[in-house]
Amino acid sequence: MYQLVNGEVGISNLRHVEVEDLLGREPITVNVDSIAEYVRGKVVLVTGGGGSIGSELCRQIARHIPKQLIILDIYENNAYDIKQELERKYPRLNLEVLIGSVRNTSRVNYIFEKYHPDIVYHAAAHKHVPLMEDSPNEAIKNNVFGTLKTVRAADKYGTQRFVLISTDKAVNPTNIMGASKRICEMIIQGMQHRFPKTNYVAVRFGNVLGSNGSVIPLFKKQIAEGGPVTVTDKNIIRYFMTIPEAVSLVLQAGAYAKGGEIFVLDMGKPVKILDLATNLIKLSGYKAGEDIQIKFTGLRPGEKMYEELLMNEEGLKKTANKMIFIGKPIEFDTEIFEKQLEELIADAKREDRDIRKHISEIVTTYQWEDAREKSVQKWRS
Repeated sequence: MYQLVNGEVGISNLRHVEVEDLLGREPITVNVDSIAEYVRGKVVLVTGGGGSIGSELCRQIARHIPKQLIILDIYENNAYDIKQELERKYPRLNLEVLIGSVRNTSRVNYIFEKYHPDIVYHAAAHKHVPLMEDSPNEAIKNNVFGTLKTVRAADKYGTQRFVLISTDKAVNPTNIMGASKRICEMIIQGMQHRFPKTNYVAVRFGNVLGSNGSVIPLFKKQIAEGGPVTVTDKNIIRYFMTIPEAVSLVLQAGAYAKGGEIFVLDMGKPVKILDLATNLIKLSGYKAGEDIQIKFTGLRPGEKMYEELLMNEEGLKKTANKMIFIGKPIEFDTEIFEKQLEELIADAKREDRDIRKHISEIVTTYQWEDAREKSVQKWRS
């Protein structure tokens, strides 16, 4: 109290803001115990298992006594952190933590041959939109061909269920990251026809509050430094979930998998990023515009004013969980698609500067020319 009176510390120093405070709704609760039984006694592989989504998948899977949990990640620090945490919380867990890239065919095949995973959650991906706009060939190498190599290994070594973590940015994509994820969804749908022994599905959701690289850690850092808090546009909106919400729904969608589905999570109402920033400033003990300024920086390359969860061609089909829907698969010629994939491999490997044009021939909804301007005009209309 003495320090407060003398201004040595502020109220904000005492207030730790939880991401749930910013949702503007009650958190989604899922009875994971009733639907995660398909994990019990199974060998489960999580690629990208050290990331925000991947590590939470590992936490929730570890609670349900898998026969073995295998974590694969290219980034050793993340892998080490989740390894230490799980070994401390679940000392009897049969855990393997492996370093490697899904881009490495030999490494992926070796892991599948040695461990024969029953279930694969494929969360490994490059996800940062602006960075991928600057390195489009890397997005294709990692996201598309990392997925393709993992899918093929799953078929070769008898995986029962393969769950791709996808994104709402795959819908009518305006950026490389979203377009690459749409191709991943097409791989899932196409491979289901070729390799029916494995149930291949994708789960699509929006932004995850508090994940690495998301706006909340950035805003918190900017507030701690005294501002300004940067928002791209005053009208930009996004769908949000917490990490545990998204992962619990991913697990439940995986339980519904019959093969070839794209599951779409109900993200609730979209939230204005400006409102998110204002509320975080307020909850941190400051006044927006007075103590902490908000600065508008303009949309970044490939960024939309809003995200869509479904393509126009897709319908919605209900599941037993009112928060999970199935999008109607979009028809495409799998033989032509496979030839296009092979050509895309060659393009990416030789660092083709016209990679966006080649991607648009595969993802016909990819708005690669003047995408940002089109997004703003569509939103305003």
